[in-house]
Amino acid sequence: MPTLAKYVFVTGGVVSGLGKGVLTASLGCLLRSRGVRVTLQKIDPYLNVDAGTMNPYEHGEVFVTKDGLETDLDIGHYERFLHEDLSRANYLTTGQVYWAVIQRERCGDYLGQTVQVIPHITEEIKGRIKGALEATGSELVVVEVGGTVGDIEGLPYLEAIRQLRDELPREDVAVVHLAYVPVLSTTGELKTKPTQHSVKELRAVGIQPDFIVARCPTPLPLALRKKIALFCDVPVEHVIEDRDLSSIYEVPLALAAEDFDRKLLHRLGLSSAASDLAAWEDFVRRLQNAEETLRIGIVGKYVELRDAYLSIVEALRHAGAALGKKVEVAWIPAQKVEEQGEKALAGVQGILVPGGFGERGIAGKIFAAEHARRTGLPYFGICLGMQVAVIAFARAVLGWSEANSTEFDPRTPYPVIDLLPEQAGVKAKGGTMRLGEYPAKVQPGTRLRAAYGEAQIGERHRHRYEFNPRYLEEFERAGLVPCAISPDERLVEAVELRDHPWYVAVQFHPEFRSRPLRPHPLFLAFLRACASFSS
Repeated sequence: MPTLAKYVFVTGGVVSGLGKGVLTASLGCLLRSRGVRVTLQKIDPYLNVDAGTMNPYEHGEVFVTKDGLETDLDIGHYERFLHEDLSRANYLTTGQVYWAVIQRERCGDYLGQTVQVIPHITEEIKGRIKGALEATGSELVVVEVGGTVGDIEGLPYLEAIRQLRDELPREDVAVVHLAYVPVLSTTGELKTKPTQHSVKELRAVGIQPDFIVARCPTPLPLALRKKIALFCDVPVEHVIEDRDLSSIYEVPLALAAEDFDRKLLHRLGLSSAASDLAAWEDFVRRLQNAEETLRIGIVGKYVELRDAYLSIVEALRHAGAALGKKVEVAWIPAQKVEEQGEKALAGVQGILVPGGFGERGIAGKIFAAEHARRTGLPYFGICLGMQVAVIAFARAVLGWSEANSTEFDPRTPYPVIDLLPEQAGVKAKGGTMRLGEYPAKVQPGTRLRAAYGEAQIGERHRHRYEFNPRYLEEFERAGLVPCAISPDERLVEAVELRDHPWYVAVQFHPEFRSRPLRPHPLFLAFLRACASFSS
């Protein structure tokens, strides 16, 4: 463990969805700006081992780490705000904890003890929290405890935090509690009672918060700060306003204006360098002041739930800010494209088809890919977006009307997309896809090579099906060429149309590597092409 080991826990109360993830990510951003070696960890109290098998309607996007763990979307926020790749050490679920404890019990590691929540589960939790520091070489870890105080699933984690506070020196552990201060519609008043009850729940399990962050729709007056401080037993200067803002990227700047990071470091007995947020401020300024708008159509299966494509939207924003463009996303349900055809795609300057699973909406995605090919509209296919582009090309250009993926038609005579060989016979769903970062060789003279400017790249994957190399020569002769391949030349990682302004489709997920201050080159290239198309 690092010589210096400090722990900050972020809990939430009243209601879910208040923004603990963005608060945690913002703290990481602020502490990093002061030169603190900080890492972030998310605790999800559900019994799933990871987020990979969850329906997007329930949990939003599944974010994939470089080392191949399927996680909650908050890990994506963490990576974007820290500008750093995280790993499986930064993500913890109840499923992981119980799995590890039960395996040790089966091996006899507990020497006949009765295995219980206390101490065995709580010791496992504490060990994994400390492990985040060890794995990353950090001196401070900010841990977000998912869910809401009072949830039965979160009780073992709160108990583990209580134990850590007792076991470690006072200055080594701090608790930040995020609570809701709503406006009562009948009077227009901000009400602190929900926050008071939330802190009461936290104190009932033996934890007194050091800071209270008040999520509120309007400014928090000093009188209400004093009231919260009095009833929740924290210094008034430790009541932090967290007002609703137009962009999540404004949150670190708003918290810095509250001097939150300096106060937190003081509570932990740490000194630090002066904060340097100049680059972040410049990014936010460009994000807010962009005048020209690019309208990008995202043709997807889950467009009514925007969080299902969170990293893609953020990657578009990063690239847009870098180019001085405001990106307006047109959410186009794939099934609407099936019903309305070109009418559903009207008015966009580029089409992006994201990843997904299952047959619903596939015909609409194939139509969108073919529409972009015929009209010269810039097209960006990601994961499934590459697969439907291949199917569309096979049907329209090669004349294979029954071409398909074996995921959707196991008996297709032209399986242009097929199961990866190593996936044959795999029955378990969780953690069994091609996951995490893999290298690829980028072919010279391609748009992909022009975008990356590099001969070899590493990108993150999450899929079971792949371009079938058996048909590669036919596609290449007809004009859909491989522009990135695996180092062993066995897998086609990306394709592009030879005679098209910008038609690129990739099997990997570039959105996971985009950062506010380092937009992904493919998103930059795509938006440049869209801007040219619009002019």
